[in-house]
Amino acid sequence: MLPPVIARWFEARGWRLRTHQLAMLAAAEAGAHALLVADTGSGKTLAGFLPVLADAARAPGRRGLKAIYVSPLKALAADIERNLAGPVRSMGLPLRIESRTGDTGSERKARQRRDPPDILLTTPESLSLLLTFPDAQAALASLDTVIVDEIHALAPGKRGDLLALALARLQALSPRLRRVALSATVADPQALAAWLAPGADAGAVQLVRGEPGPAPVIRILVPDGRIPWAGHNGRHAAAGVVRLIERHRQTIVFVNTRAVAELVFRDLWAENRNGLAIGIHHGSLAPEARAKTEAALAAGRLRAVVATSSLDLGIDWGDVDLVVQMGAPKGAARLIQRTGRANHRLEVPSKAVIVPGSRFEYLEALAAVDAVGDGDLEAEPMRKGGLDVLAQHLAGCAAGAPFTADEMFAEVTTAAPYRDLPRGQFDRVLEMASSGGYALRAYERFRRIRKGPDGRWRIVHPRVATLHRANAGVIVEAPAVAVRLGRGRVLGTIEEWFASQLRIGDSFAFAGLTLEVTGHEEASILTRLSRRPASVPTYVGGRLPLATNLAERVRAMLANPACWQRMPSDVREWLELQRSLSELPTPDRLLLEQFPREGRHHLVLYGFEGRNAHQSLGMLLTKRMERMGLDPIGFVATDYALAVWSLAPVPDPQTLFLGDIAGAELRAWIESTPFLRRAFRDVAVVSGLVPRGEPGRPKRARSLSVSTDLIFEVLRRHEPDHLLLEAAWADAATRLTDVARLVALIDRARAHLTVKRLPRPSPLAIPLLLEVGRESVPGIDAETLLAELKPPEPGAPGSAAGATKP
Repeated sequence: MLPPVIARWFEARGWRLRTHQLAMLAAAEAGAHALLVADTGSGKTLAGFLPVLADAARAPGRRGLKAIYVSPLKALAADIERNLAGPVRSMGLPLRIESRTGDTGSERKARQRRDPPDILLTTPESLSLLLTFPDAQAALASLDTVIVDEIHALAPGKRGDLLALALARLQALSPRLRRVALSATVADPQALAAWLAPGADAGAVQLVRGEPGPAPVIRILVPDGRIPWAGHNGRHAAAGVVRLIERHRQTIVFVNTRAVAELVFRDLWAENRNGLAIGIHHGSLAPEARAKTEAALAAGRLRAVVATSSLDLGIDWGDVDLVVQMGAPKGAARLIQRTGRANHRLEVPSKAVIVPGSRFEYLEALAAVDAVGDGDLEAEPMRKGGLDVLAQHLAGCAAGAPFTADEMFAEVTTAAPYRDLPRGQFDRVLEMASSGGYALRAYERFRRIRKGPDGRWRIVHPRVATLHRANAGVIVEAPAVAVRLGRGRVLGTIEEWFASQLRIGDSFAFAGLTLEVTGHEEASILTRLSRRPASVPTYVGGRLPLATNLAERVRAMLANPACWQRMPSDVREWLELQRSLSELPTPDRLLLEQFPREGRHHLVLYGFEGRNAHQSLGMLLTKRMERMGLDPIGFVATDYALAVWSLAPVPDPQTLFLGDIAGAELRAWIESTPFLRRAFRDVAVVSGLVPRGEPGRPKRARSLSVSTDLIFEVLRRHEPDHLLLEAAWADAATRLTDVARLVALIDRARAHLTVKRLPRPSPLAIPLLLEVGRESVPGIDAETLLAELKPPEPGAPGSAAGATKP
């Protein structure tokens, strides 16, 4: 099936075509769309490109754009450019390969539209922008293939909406276009096949499965046989992690937030007595700093790098032979994805070590290892396409070429996220893109497209197209300011709220350095290097939610003492003590404990529904307790449990979950919090209603928030059914408050609640109390709490048959 020049290239390296690579060639011969699900290191990317290379070998004189490769990360596109160029040169194929991302210069982008490469490597955002240029239409008409890499990371979110709409536009420009997708971590292949296919027809996509490789080797690090009571980042094991780095060629140390990346980096350097080269990589760092780390890692100049999800997708980084996950991974699919960065070859098992930050995290880590072994990957549900994304797409299409509403509606509904979009809803989005909607139509600045006498929609003025291109994309970063070393080099950005707390003389950790604040400018914070330890906490960066399937596995483990024999002695004793003094959560019952401590009354609910759902429930419960006159003081939420404390006890905790708590009360609470305004700001920016700024002049975060807040109030007062308010509600309910899991938690509490009244805190409650102590009650210590835990006298509240002394 291969042209001789490619077959000889394989033979010269002693390689054979794998069955999935042959299957991808066969799918191309048949003109079929294809989804390849294959293990890391199995040659997925080559399998996706092989049909393109074979066509080039058979027809070397054919010029023009042949294939577009879409990656979730700019770094991944650059990595493919490096790794694909070598084989193409070795085969002598007449193919020009170029990348087009946010880091590509404007002159090169303009040249690519006039004289496109044979293979273009890009991101969803850059592809969408390419479609807004009239001179790109002719170049795209010759396109044969689109390859979507790491499809699982794109399809379920708004970037997936943007890409699905771009694919629909490309299909209209080049009807023969064939769609190909690649992934190593797919829980529901049929759902992804439907997302990939024109018209969401999963049957039109050939599912190709790769040859299986050896199972990954994943173990859990328990330094000195002890696991901390509380925590979430594994920093206690820094010395052990450095020893692991010393014993391996290259290591990627993954963390779950940008803030923790800075802390772990400093911890590792503090233990790095041999002076090994260790780098840091996350999304808040300047592009130049990230590129420097990537180049050093690829060239083998780094022994380790501390990274967030910025490096966890399918890049083949040099000689990496170990992955360390600091803190629990939060999902089996994420754990497989990150583990696959080590030993990026099919014949060699990938190797990873998890460093749990606490005892609850140890349970989660064990559940994740089991889930990987069982192939139980969490599947993110496919969602309806965002109306804000559609509004952006319509304005971009109008900038590229005029269209009729009927033509565009027919095209948009071939994209899977918009397959069921009602025509009336589409017309509302079109109206909003043209005037801003009923309440805003009097304002000229909201008019971006208009309908001409010929019935076609066009951009109202060329400057609107320029403004659109400067503001397109669906990633709305938290308001941020630049961090400058002196008045010169930008090291990266930090959240505006964090920067506003910093005073001159304060020091904080960033970019692997300790920086002292020397001044503030309009959009920057000025710093200098400091030798003193960081004096204020680091910035947040973002958090990952606990996957539902891991939560279910943890509950099952807690309820099955036979599983405890696999655990360290201190974790096992912790659970045995909990069983003797209280109860353990079970898969079919929701445990709620009540106990007094230091003049306060505590309520602890072990929901295992993730931090967002628990935080939302904490807000709702404290509101109810206020109305009941119970004087709630506060609450703390983790991925595993929620603790609420008050001056008066709750007489019957079951009543807290009755009534319309998940309906009108939830809605009223969301309306009273910043969640809805924050969600509206994001959808207003994504839709293009409020630009981030003029070309070359970004709008300050405060100014952007003021603009969106004013529009939010106008729409709430004069057009409460405006589609952007609907979109904001949808975002607030899913991304910010996790309403689906919150409602599931409330339903379980109504039907299956076990209330345990105790004279003192239980062992499972100790991690929650330590979280409380860290925020507002200094001096609480795990061992002090543990010393208080004595079995109650027989017949006392919380007594248990067969209880033993701790």
